[in-house]
Amino acid sequence: MSFEGFEESYRRRIRRKRLVIAIMLVLAAVAALLEIALGPYEIGFGEAYRVFFDHLTGVPIDNATDEYVVWEKNAPRGLAVFFVGAGLGICGAAMQSALRNPLADPYMTGISSGANFGIALASVAGVVILPFLTGSMGSIGNAFVLSLIPAAVIMLASGFRSSSNPTTMILVGIAVMYVFSSFTTMLNLAASSETFASVYMWGLGTLGSVSWDTLPYLICATLAGVALLSMLSARLNILSCDENLAVSSGIRPKTVRLVTIAVVSLVTATLVCFTGTIGFVGLVAPHVMRIFIDSDNRYLLPASAACGAFVLAAADCLAVEITATGLPVGVITSIIGGPLFIYILVTQHRKVWNRGRYHEIGSRRHHVRIRRRGCSEGCDVLGGIPSVRVCPRTQRRGEVHANTLHRPHPDA
Repeated sequence: MSFEGFEESYRRRIRRKRLVIAIMLVLAAVAALLEIALGPYEIGFGEAYRVFFDHLTGVPIDNATDEYVVWEKNAPRGLAVFFVGAGLGICGAAMQSALRNPLADPYMTGISSGANFGIALASVAGVVILPFLTGSMGSIGNAFVLSLIPAAVIMLASGFRSSSNPTTMILVGIAVMYVFSSFTTMLNLAASSETFASVYMWGLGTLGSVSWDTLPYLICATLAGVALLSMLSARLNILSCDENLAVSSGIRPKTVRLVTIAVVSLVTATLVCFTGTIGFVGLVAPHVMRIFIDSDNRYLLPASAACGAFVLAAADCLAVEITATGLPVGVITSIIGGPLFIYILVTQHRKVWNRGRYHEIGSRRHHVRIRRRGCSEGCDVLGGIPSVRVCPRTQRRGEVHANTLHRPHPDA
C-alpha cells in the first residue's frame, strides 16, 4: 500500500469512528428526552414538552400538577439516565482495558456490595457514618463511604509485589464483595418487611429518587470521570496490548491500573449512592462499541459513554411504561443486557476483543518507539498516523512499514 493510500485509509477509519460516536450521542439524547413525557401520570407528549419549555422560558402554567410531574420528576430523571449511563459505560470500558479482562465492569471491585451494606446499615441499624448528614443523605453518605472500602482494600493489596497483577486485583474485589454481601444479608434478616423491601428495591437500581438537588452530583462525577479517563486513554491502549511493551515504553502498569481503579471507584460510588446497582450497562456498552470502533481507547471510551447513556435511557423508558407503577431500571438492563452479552460472547468472542488492539496504540503526544531485529534505526509507532509509521530505512526505498507490531521487518 502506498503512503497516500495508507493515510487516506487511516483518515477514513477516524471519520467512521467519530460518526458512530455522534450517532450514539443523538440516540441517547432522543431517548433521554422521551423521559419527559413518560411515566405513570397520564400526560400527552405535546402537553409535556409544552409544559417543559414554558417552565424554561418563565411562561405561567395553569396546571400545577402537570408542571410538578414534568419539571420536578421527569426532567431530572431524563438528565440522570443520560449522565449515569455515560458514567457507567466509560467506567466499564476503562476497567476492561486496565485489567485486560472482557468481563470487568464498574462493580468488579465490590463497590455495589459496599454501597448496599451502607444503605442497609442506615435503614436497619440506624447507623450513620457521617453524623452531619441527616435523613436520606445519611444513607447516601453511608453508601458512598462503604463503597470505597473494597477499592481501598484492592489498592492496599496491590502494594505487595505479588498482588499487583490484574487477576489478583479482580479476585480481591470479588472476595471483599462476598464479605459485604454477607453483612448485608445478616442485617436484612433482622429488618422489618418495609425496611427490607426498601433496601431490596435500592439494590435493584432505580432512578425514581433523583431530583434537581442530587442531579449536580451525578453530572459532576460523570464529567470528571470522562475527562480523567480520556487523559489515560493512550496509556490504557499500550497497557491493554502488552505489559512488557508498556514497561519498555516508560509506563508503569501498576500505577496506571491503580489510578484507573481510583477514578472508576470514585465515579461509580457517586452514581451508585443515588441510583442503586444498575447492572450490565458498564459491561455490555463497551463490547457493543468494539464491534464498530475497535479497541482504541481514544474512541472506545467516549463511544462507550454514549452507548451506555443510550442503553440506560432506552431501558428506563421501558421500565416506567411496562407496568402501571413502573419497574426498577436495573431489572430491564439485566433482562436486555444478559442475552445481548451472551450473544456477543458467543458470536464475536476474541475477534471483537482483539480488533484494533495492535493498531493505533498511542496518540500524537504519547508514542512508542520500538526497535525491531534487523532494523538498526528503529520504527516509530504512533496512533496509526502514517508519517510516524514509516521505517527510516524502508522509506528511502519508497516502502511503508505499515504494521510494526506484528509484522516482521522487511530486512529481518
